[in-house]
Amino acid sequence: MIKNISNLGDAAVYCDFGSEVNEIVNSNVINYFNHLTDFAKKGKIKGINNLTPSYNKLIVSFDLSITNFLKLKEIILNLNIDKNIKKENKKIKIPVCCDDEYGLDFDRLNHKLNLSKEEILKLYFNKEYFCYMTGFIAGMPFLGDVNEKIRSDRLETPRVKVPEGSVGIVEQFANIYTFESPGGWNIIGNTPRKIFKKSNLQDPALIKPGDKVTFFQISKHDYFKFNE
Repeated sequence: MIKNISNLGDAAVYCDFGSEVNEIVNSNVINYFNHLTDFAKKGKIKGINNLTPSYNKLIVSFDLSITNFLKLKEIILNLNIDKNIKKENKKIKIPVCCDDEYGLDFDRLNHKLNLSKEEILKLYFNKEYFCYMTGFIAGMPFLGDVNEKIRSDRLETPRVKVPEGSVGIVEQFANIYTFESPGGWNIIGNTPRKIFKKSNLQDPALIKPGDKVTFFQISKHDYFKFNE
């Protein structure tokens, strides 16, 4: 549950769930996020204009002309989370092509981990991942937890451009670049599946906090033939 609630600037509440990063802690963050979102949509809480969940924190931004920190702190402290809003989390399968032109960092990982490309991929694909949060760029999912044997630090020199659809790993997390972007993750492949669709205004992000993700390997031939 929440360890501490404090001010964040003039118009935000900072809810701290502790320093640990795991599925249990993050599920608590998501419970509060879902509950407060539902209350705000139904008009039961006035003045909330944005909610931002992360691994173990939740930021509640508000309109100072409508409410204030003390009012929202009291509401959050008195939420009956035993009656939290249940969200139907999805299980999503993501195809990944790991041919050399897409798996950009296998030479680095081979050296760092002392594992072959085949060993790395076996450990990566034989896993179900939990979406802790999305962010950095629109809809980018942060997925845990990567097998301990293939965890690696960020690149010493980040790339100026990481291609859209790139699948990367850093430390305990995996991610998918939803747009071309700078980045320092170890890139092991690319997915043809669109993870964020700007044209879908109501629901643009395929993967949301709390969802479960599995990856499966495809050939370059299947990559170009993939049709959502």
